[in-house]
Amino acid sequence: MTEPVPADTTPTSKAIAPADMTLDELRPLLVRDMLPDIAFDGWGQDALELAADRIGIPLDRANLVFPGGEIDMILAWLDVADADMLAALKSEGVETMKIRDRIRRGVEIRLEQAEPHKEAVSSAVRILARPQHAGVSARRLWATADAIWRAAGDRATDYNHYTKRAILSGLYSATLMYWLQDDEPNFEATRAFLGRRIDGVMRFEKTKADVQKSFGRLGRAKSSKVLRIRIGCYGGRI
Repeated sequence: MTEPVPADTTPTSKAIAPADMTLDELRPLLVRDMLPDIAFDGWGQDALELAADRIGIPLDRANLVFPGGEIDMILAWLDVADADMLAALKSEGVETMKIRDRIRRGVEIRLEQAEPHKEAVSSAVRILARPQHAGVSARRLWATADAIWRAAGDRATDYNHYTKRAILSGLYSATLMYWLQDDEPNFEATRAFLGRRIDGVMRFEKTKADVQKSFGRLGRAKSSKVLRIRIGCYGGRI
C-alpha cells in the first residue's frame, strides 16, 4: 500500500486555480476547507456548499468530488490526516527515534492535528460505526496503522506485517475513543493512556520473542538428539 501524499501541498497544485483543478486535486482542498463548518453543519451538503463557495467552484462540481456523500468526505479527510501526520513525523526526524517512540508520536500527531476539529472527528466516528460502513472503516483504520508502521521504518512482509498492524489498529482505536472523552489541556490523560498501552504491547512482544527463542532452542535440541540417535543406530554412519 502506498503512503498517502498531501496533494494540495505540492508545487503543481498550488499553482493551479481551484476552478482549473481536477476532481482529485479538489478533494483535499475541499475537505480541509470544510472542517471548521462540520462541527456545526455535520459531514454533508451544508458544509460542502460553504467550502465550495469560499474556494470559488460551483456546487455541482463539488458534489462530483464526493459522489458517495458523507462517507467519501470522511475518507478524503482521513487521507489528508495521514498525509499531514507523515509530513510532521518526517519533520521531527522520525528516523532518529526508537521504534516505540516512532509509533507513539505517530498516534500523538494524529490527535494533535485533529484537536481543533474534535467535533468533526466525533461525528466521523459515529458515521463510520454504522453497520453499512464496517468494512470501509476497518480498511481505513488498517491504512492508518500501515502508514505509521511504514513511517517507523517497518518493511516486514511475513506474518509480522499483519500482526503489527492489527495490534496498532486496536491501540489507535482505543486511544482515539479515550481522546474523544479527554477534556484535559494538551490531552495529558490520553498521552498517559497511550503510553501504558504501548508499554503493554512492548511487554507482549518481548514475551513473544522469548517464547519463540525458547521453542527455537528446544527444536535445535530435539534435532541434535535425533541426529545422535541416528548416528548410534547406524554405527556412526548416516
